[in-house]
Amino acid sequence: MRRAFAAAVALALPIALAGAPAVAASDGASATAIVATTQGAHKLKHPTNFVTQGPADVCNYTKRRPSLHQGSSGRTVQQAQCYLNRAIGAGLDEDGDFGRLTDSATRDFQECAEIVVDGRIGAQTWSFLSFWANASGGPFC
Repeated sequence: MRRAFAAAVALALPIALAGAPAVAASDGASATAIVATTQGAHKLKHPTNFVTQGPADVCNYTKRRPSLHQGSSGRTVQQAQCYLNRAIGAGLDEDGDFGRLTDSATRDFQECAEIVVDGRIGAQTWSFLSFWANASGGPFC
């Protein structure tokens, strides 16, 4: 039992830390986010003015965060499209259809955020999208 717990923690810790901002400015000053990954800490230059995410989310289609990809549809895709519009000024119609344009905007965002570029919106992309969309001063790319 102890070995299984240790293995679960060893697997969960890098996943939990991947892309998690460790430092933020709350006074509107410029800051560099420090992101912990399995390869070490990396400095990211944007966004610099952070807000606390909570009930006042800028996009209110849904709170669900399932994995999305080209061909997905519904309110969660609308949420992602809204986030993409706020984070990078993607100019997407928030129609709930994850088509070619949403795929392209997702890849642009992932490249800008310096995360895995695969066109899929999974846990890491949701985390960055939510954070960037709710940060003041966007779009960031």
